[in-house]
Amino acid sequence: MKLTAVAFALGLCLVSTMTRAADPLTLRLWDGDAPGALGKEASEKPSNDVPTITVYPPPEGKNNGGAIVVCPGGGYGGLAAHEGKPVAEWANSLGMTGVVLRYRLGPKYKHPSMQFDVNRAIRMVRHNAKSWGIDPTRVGVLGFSAGGHEASTAATHYDTGKQDGDEIDKQSCRPDIAVLIYPVITMTDPFTHKGSRTNLLGKEPDPALVEKMSNEKQVTKDTPPTFLVHSSDDKTVPIENSFLFAQALAKSGVPFTIVSFKTGAHGYGMGRPPETIAWPKACEAWLSGLGFFGKPAAAAK
Repeated sequence: MKLTAVAFALGLCLVSTMTRAADPLTLRLWDGDAPGALGKEASEKPSNDVPTITVYPPPEGKNNGGAIVVCPGGGYGGLAAHEGKPVAEWANSLGMTGVVLRYRLGPKYKHPSMQFDVNRAIRMVRHNAKSWGIDPTRVGVLGFSAGGHEASTAATHYDTGKQDGDEIDKQSCRPDIAVLIYPVITMTDPFTHKGSRTNLLGKEPDPALVEKMSNEKQVTKDTPPTFLVHSSDDKTVPIENSFLFAQALAKSGVPFTIVSFKTGAHGYGMGRPPETIAWPKACEAWLSGLGFFGKPAAAAK
């Protein structure tokens, strides 16, 4: 009996070892200075000069080839921890690679530094798709609050590759899907989040820049399918932000789903009872319906 128990325990240990995810890997987005770098600080402070991604691979044998670049919120002045690693781990549970972006922040940095960072992160995932077991046609972006603005910027301000950069820059930075959770979308009054606007664009931004970075005004028929989540009692970032984006998607014929909750306020990350806890499951069903789960690129024929 004892031998059987020991063998069983060893078997469980072996299975656990075989199926656990590999350790996360943190990489600089640029080997040298990032475009527009104002220093070389690589600390954990909000004024970080070195944008990075941390790659969380799914457990061995579970990888389905999808990848999500995660943009935590924080008003473009900080990065909320509960909107980073836990989201990547949720992506892992679905068989996807989670990629947490540490983008540059105000007040030290302003647009376009943040856009450069999210665009580069998506390019980097595609550049490494084969070695990371990712299908380059299934690379999404997900963001919360100001990180939702960062993600919606990736969904509306992109190119199909640059020929004057390095090999990474030659990759498209258009995400294949976007997931926006209580996102800041507009930079215009009365529905903008003023702290995010100030950190991103400055205290008295050029009206043309405000128009450009009000992402509901930048939606086209080529904007990727989008999943939106918001609560009607959100006093920090009004739900009208999501409504404006949804209306623009509808007008352009872009598929979308919007999940609205009566309560939940703001900043709930992966959700909390009683209502907002439901959004990850709803998003999983949406991703599945789009065919975002499948065999890894390395296994595709």
